[in-house]
Amino acid sequence: MSDPPLTVGVEEEFLLVDADTGVLVPLAGVVLGGARSGLDLQTEMTKYQVESATPVCRSMAEVREQLLAARRELAALAGAHGARVVASGTPLLGGSRPPPLTDTARYRRIAAEYGPLVDGLMICGCHVHVGIPDEETGVLVSNHLRQWLPVLLALSANSPFADGRDTGYASWRYLAWSPWPSAGAPPWFESAEDYHRGTGVLWSSGAALDPAMVYWDVRLSARHPTVELRVCDVAVTVDEAVVLAALVRAIAATALAGVPAHRVPDLALRTALWRAARDGLDGAGIEPHSGRLVPAVDMVRSLLDWTRPALRAAGDEDLVVDGVDRLLLDGTGAARQRRAFRERGSLADVVRLLTVQP
Repeated sequence: MSDPPLTVGVEEEFLLVDADTGVLVPLAGVVLGGARSGLDLQTEMTKYQVESATPVCRSMAEVREQLLAARRELAALAGAHGARVVASGTPLLGGSRPPPLTDTARYRRIAAEYGPLVDGLMICGCHVHVGIPDEETGVLVSNHLRQWLPVLLALSANSPFADGRDTGYASWRYLAWSPWPSAGAPPWFESAEDYHRGTGVLWSSGAALDPAMVYWDVRLSARHPTVELRVCDVAVTVDEAVVLAALVRAIAATALAGVPAHRVPDLALRTALWRAARDGLDGAGIEPHSGRLVPAVDMVRSLLDWTRPALRAAGDEDLVVDGVDRLLLDGTGAARQRRAFRERGSLADVVRLLTVQP
């Protein structure tokens, strides 16, 4: 009898905008103050953002159900205050700088320590947690996820516009986040002890103030027995988020099955992530073994082939293959945003595309 699929959880961050103008509104506390359901809905560091978190899930059907319920609840709560919930990695029409922060001692300290870096916090990601039995397993999974970070970023790219202009990138969110000293791809770690030495460097140097400020694209969760994948933009639709969650779980399962990971050099991985942020699925990716530029869609096919046994074992193969095929046909969130803008040259049209429906 095969082992049951790994558990998974998903966090989604969203922006709050005025229902009429599409401009950011600092209403997170007000909006969430009306929440009555048992859903896990939270504030973020800025008052422009809200976040949802699923409980521990054992199937992608359960993930989908939880994400849908949270999006509907958030949209209804925002609507009651003349606002919309928008699923974009970056704000299309900007906001004040520095952004209004949620009033906690921790956030005030972060703002004092890191200054204008907080201006780049008005960004929204999709974080996928995969359950692990221990930290050594977590490090193994982190090393396997590491080589596929550019592909996961390209698949999720959903932030071409920021502050009223086209940035030229498919995921400007990733670039906007990169100046933080604890952000970016994690190193390759030999063990859990090695991992903690790495996080210790962040704390002793002041690059991170606490475990929650380890902002690597993959990290061991400070609060849960999970590995957390943090590289992705928030998805336009729930179905896209589910596909990402299934792929992350399949990579973790492939690691546990003993399939070796490729140790991509730090410089090669950094450049591959930059290329993925720029092109999404519409250009070239960097093949991790050779360093060659190849069509980004070829890298996606390589990931599907690599994870296919794990996807099949979890019952997720058809869901992921169909979802990826839809992305390749319709385009990533970034491509769809640009297509909506080209129709009339209106960012308001793009905001409507990204608005979460109650």
